[in-house]
Amino acid sequence: MASSAKRVRRESGTGALAAFLEWCDRVGLVLSPKVYVSREGTVADYGLVAREDLPAGEVLFTVPRAALLSQHTSSLSSVLEKEQDSLKSQSGWVPLLISLLHESTVNNSHWGAYFSLWPDFSGLDHPMFWSMEERRRLLQGTGVLEAVDKDLANIQMEYSSIILPFLKAHPDLFNPKVHTLELYKKLVAFVMAYSFQEPLEEDVEDEEEPNPPMMVPMADLLNHVANHNANLEYSPECLKMVSIQPIRKGQEVFNTYGQMASWQLLHMYGFAEPYPGNRDDAADIQMLTLCKAALKAAKTDAEQQLVLEQWDLLCQMEMVGEEGAFVIGWEKVLTEEELFTALKVLGMSAEEFKEFKEQEGWASEMGENGNPDLTLSLIPTFKASWKKLLFDATLLTLEAYSSDLKAEEEVLSDQQAFSKLSRREQFALHVRYGQKKILQQLQELVSS
Repeated sequence: MASSAKRVRRESGTGALAAFLEWCDRVGLVLSPKVYVSREGTVADYGLVAREDLPAGEVLFTVPRAALLSQHTSSLSSVLEKEQDSLKSQSGWVPLLISLLHESTVNNSHWGAYFSLWPDFSGLDHPMFWSMEERRRLLQGTGVLEAVDKDLANIQMEYSSIILPFLKAHPDLFNPKVHTLELYKKLVAFVMAYSFQEPLEEDVEDEEEPNPPMMVPMADLLNHVANHNANLEYSPECLKMVSIQPIRKGQEVFNTYGQMASWQLLHMYGFAEPYPGNRDDAADIQMLTLCKAALKAAKTDAEQQLVLEQWDLLCQMEMVGEEGAFVIGWEKVLTEEELFTALKVLGMSAEEFKEFKEQEGWASEMGENGNPDLTLSLIPTFKASWKKLLFDATLLTLEAYSSDLKAEEEVLSDQQAFSKLSRREQFALHVRYGQKKILQQLQELVSS
């Protein structure tokens, strides 16, 4: 099955593309003559296509750092640096978003031709722009609903408490009637879908703050598939898109946004790869769902109290949390330590749990010995009580969806019926179906 688009973008016309390519020449962004930007032969709107056969290791384009749009290259860089303490936020995106608010609306922006590819940012179709009814109908149980609710709350909070005071403090640069909450919301989605974050140096400590996001012209035109054929490489002078496998003439060049489940792609980028194309797809079992399954299986008040005490200890160990999830992939559990530890503790009898708590250094003991490389092939070897608990939690997770797996299977197998769905319905169907198939596979494993 062909891969789907990374996102939908409104027509901006060949004139906008020509102006953008001329701008690339002016700023020293070098596009190899062996590739070209096109709307034909691509899975979604613009894309990069090979003009001839390309070997692995071919440099497809080079972007000088001066062409990047960030809080450091924006015309507001000095103001942003001066007021950086008042612009701190949970996301860390505020300085870039302020830069975009300014550069996308000022007449003489250095990046004007770049922004012409996204007129009014009206082509963005993230679930945050869907109606509440549509989100609930299509995405219940997937995790996207909760993620969007958090996004919208954070956007409202950031705009009212950080952005708006900054705009009012700089009336020579901003107009709250132009730089509205609605525009800010679109720019958040724009950063979600199109920005890049430079990796930290390998020798930098884990506690180091991640690099702020930035816009990388040309690189953000590439579409995504899990089985990509190009990677963006970073150096002090420039960024380069380099092929990582041979690319045939006429074939599209694909970048990757990382190992992301389909629900994350839909949430962050407004698209999903068709099932079963996303090899990185995963399904979440909420950690609290495992606790609920354990409480439901407890037959007496004493057993329920034991479960609550075990859960409290797991929270102290920082193995579980109210908003956490166990992440199940096609081949392995991605949160292996957390799931293995939770099953081990919740599977203890009262005596075993008492003895475990009395052990000195139990936390380090679990860290050293409690988490094997948890491939799904090992799950049938689990204790019967562990498998029963995992089965019950998986069943509760499947019950959270508002749609039926069999009905979805029928739609996916009927091309005519599938083609009648809207793009939103198609993307949501692929997300739901992929998650359910992973959970169904897990059920079969714990039942063996």
